[in-house]
Amino acid sequence: MVFKVSKVPTTPFDGQKPGTSGLRKKVKVYIQPHYLQNFVQSTFNALAPEKVRGATLVVSGDGRYFSKDAIQIIIKMAAANGVRRVWVGQNGLLSTPAVSAVIRERVGADGSKATGAFILTASHNPGGPHEDFGIKYNMENGGSAPEAITDMIFENTKTITEYLIAEDLPNVDISAIGVTSFGGPEGQFDVEVFDSASDYVKLMKSIFDFELIRKLLSSPKFTFCYDALHGVAGAYANRIFVEELGAQESSLLNCVPKEDFGGGHPDPNLTYAKELVARMGLGKSNSEVEPPEFGAAADGDADRNMILGKRFFVTPSDSVAIIAANAVDAIPYFSSGLKGVARSMPTSAALDVVAKHLKLKFFEVPTGWKFFCNLMDDGLCSICGEESFGTGSDHIREKDGIWAVLAWLSILAYKNKENLNGDKLVTVEDIVRKHWATYGRHYYTRYDYENVDAGAAKDLMAYLIKLQSSLNEINTIVKGVRSDVSNVINADEFEYKDPVDGSVSKHQGIRFLFEDGSRLVFRLSGTGSEGATIRLYIEQFEKDPSKTGRDSQEALAPLVEVALKLSKMQEFTGRSAPTVIT
Repeated sequence: MVFKVSKVPTTPFDGQKPGTSGLRKKVKVYIQPHYLQNFVQSTFNALAPEKVRGATLVVSGDGRYFSKDAIQIIIKMAAANGVRRVWVGQNGLLSTPAVSAVIRERVGADGSKATGAFILTASHNPGGPHEDFGIKYNMENGGSAPEAITDMIFENTKTITEYLIAEDLPNVDISAIGVTSFGGPEGQFDVEVFDSASDYVKLMKSIFDFELIRKLLSSPKFTFCYDALHGVAGAYANRIFVEELGAQESSLLNCVPKEDFGGGHPDPNLTYAKELVARMGLGKSNSEVEPPEFGAAADGDADRNMILGKRFFVTPSDSVAIIAANAVDAIPYFSSGLKGVARSMPTSAALDVVAKHLKLKFFEVPTGWKFFCNLMDDGLCSICGEESFGTGSDHIREKDGIWAVLAWLSILAYKNKENLNGDKLVTVEDIVRKHWATYGRHYYTRYDYENVDAGAAKDLMAYLIKLQSSLNEINTIVKGVRSDVSNVINADEFEYKDPVDGSVSKHQGIRFLFEDGSRLVFRLSGTGSEGATIRLYIEQFEKDPSKTGRDSQEALAPLVEVALKLSKMQEFTGRSAPTVIT
């Protein structure tokens, strides 16, 4: 059939400003007439014409509620805007890291390469008719659109008067692999539905030694558990862990992707990954069953990860440091050495110590994966991570949850390769404790206060900025709360000058730096769809090996007390406790 292009009149909506993670709103907002269409057209209008007309675009996501409808709308708008072909993962499913891999690696049968992607996800936020939906645009390097593009999209949303759509184009069956072709005013338009996992699995096999990992997973002494929290990681888990690596199917938890994530919160942390946490022996009740040796979880779009050992939690800050410390030996992709490493500012300084020890280039950046992408595109960074359960490398331009799990399995396989028939395997806990003995331990916790009144959150941050003008006043408060906490020697708002493009990012978090290397950091997070989230990060460095085995919350208790009093947290927010502690 030949489709026609319709110009549909529209008026702007308020607040369609995409953040670093795209535009996240409640589903009820997205299903308003023209809302999604306005944002998609504003995105097309922000891109260079050659990135739209005649181009190949990827459209897929984490499978959350409203995704299937949104994919059909975007296909019809792509056709009307002169896009040559759209690639869709089967059933509309592609993890965010897989989208990045597809943009960078996939070549169509006719030699075509994608120049960008619409990713439909609200990441680790809940899904369902009354929950969250999101959309973001990724560029031809596989990374999120830079600020210059997102600013232009936002400006376009404020002045949009019409959008283009091929309303008579029939819906495409995205459950069946194959190519559907249509004729349009500018020639042929194709929609190709392809296997969601193949390109990503191929990339993982080029990075890791699957045979070595397979030997570990086949050892009767090694047990394994992976929880996809009913997110899109489930579309990859069976293929990678069971088919490729030989794990038992019973080792997969919640690996059927669901539009509402099974009614759960697809955020891989100790609060929301309840089933995995219990199975790994970290729940409140003691189980009779012996926990697995290794456990891991993913978030909704599979870019985040949580790593657990038997009755043992690995903080994301420690995880990226341990991966960096072992990568050259354990992961073939890095065998010729690391270009450099980087972490987000709120992440603990565990990675800094590894970088200094291994004489690696090191970068501390604001929160937002795009800052890592700049470094990676310039050949300055191999491995990077965030405390918010995001870890990755320069194989793609997104954080990558399954990559992090395979990195840990590679380290375990490498440490145990001569030991699979011995008495006892080297465990996750062994690896972490040995790391602490070598590099010191960064005791670390994060308190999240979710859905706080936005005005109250801003007032709290303004109060802290004002307080920073007097170190004497700060230290008077600190000593009045706990005399055993050292003095604050610097207090500032983190600012970053990008070494690649020279751009400056201001107001990236409020820091209190203590004489003994401890830190308090306060940030407002933009990942929720309602209200504000205040994040408080608390860190204490301990290099004495005899003191690295303490309970984390116990070791940090004095600093926590100081942080809550210093910030007047309860006074400003009305909250006596955080929503989540990680």
